Amino acid sequence: MPKPTAEREEPKDLADLPDVLQFMQLLWAVVHGLERVSKRMTSEFGVTGPQRLVLRVVGLFPGLSAGDLATVLHVHPSTLTGVLQRLVAQRLIARSDDPADRRRAVLRLTKRGVRVNSARHGTVEAAIAVALDGISDRDRMATKRVLERLAAHLEPLDPAAPPASARARVAQKGALHD
Repeated sequence: MPKPTAEREEPKDLADLPDVLQFMQLLWAVVHGLERVSKRMTSEFGVTGPQRLVLRVVGLFPGLSAGDLATVLHVHPSTLTGVLQRLVAQRLIARSDDPADRRRAVLRLTKRGVRVNSARHGTVEAAIAVALDGISDRDRMATKRVLERLAAHLEPLDPAAPPASARARVAQKGALHD
């Protein structure tokens, strides 16, 4: 009597992955690409991609507070603390008291920070700009809406809050105003 053989499923073509997994595959590719460019930027400019983003935003909005910067970047202020400490230690950003409210610190680029901020080639945003070149405004806006929705579902504003989908259902009923 022949031995029973376990049926083996042939590997599927990657295109056969469900849409959600294909989308996640692309997101991971983007994350990996950002990390790779960020690592290269560290050796070329002395800052990572996220540090560069902080420099760009502070350069565009001198006098911005750390809390306002965290809001712009969609991160918790505690997440930003280490990044800011490193940028201050590298003498790329200066923190000073807000003249209108001494309890609040504001951020400005130093001369050295301005030089790093002025680099336009070999940066994460340069790579993104090239990738976006030729993409229609309509497609950019659709992509932005999808990414905003993903971000909202992945990162609730309050850890004790219900998931984003539950918040959206409540908001649609008019019971919750964001």
